[in-house]
Amino acid sequence: MKKFKFQLETLLKVTRRKKDDAEMQFAEVSRRLEEHRKHLQELLQQLQEGQHEYAEMTAEGKTVNVGVIMTYNNFFNWKRAQIEKQQQVILKTTQERQKKLKILMELMTYLKSIEQLKEKRLKEYNEQVLFEEQKMLDEIGLQLHMRKLRD
Repeated sequence: MKKFKFQLETLLKVTRRKKDDAEMQFAEVSRRLEEHRKHLQELLQQLQEGQHEYAEMTAEGKTVNVGVIMTYNNFFNWKRAQIEKQQQVILKTTQERQKKLKILMELMTYLKSIEQLKEKRLKEYNEQVLFEEQKMLDEIGLQLHMRKLRD
């Protein structure tokens, strides 16, 4: 009997490659998302430090002129704008990550179904080989039995 050959082996290899690519893309987006979150934390820390500095300055009873107030106000507004922009980047990256995850999950499901089909076909092949071997052994046994009866 001929050697087992899975007809969809090429499809299986291509799907595995696609799954590997999808895993790499998902990992890359996840890494970028973490970087964006770290940057957001840095921006929030800078804003908090600025607010703390301003609060200390006003609590000490120092006279604060309009220029200082305007400078801090501009700084706070600028930081809030940066934070809002960074939150939008995080939201967009999170959505991209969800899309990549969905693609990865679909490919994994598809790959699993192909692998299960391959296992099923291999099992059927092995059963057929076993059947053919048993048939051959039965034939040999029958021939030996017939020779004994003739002798």
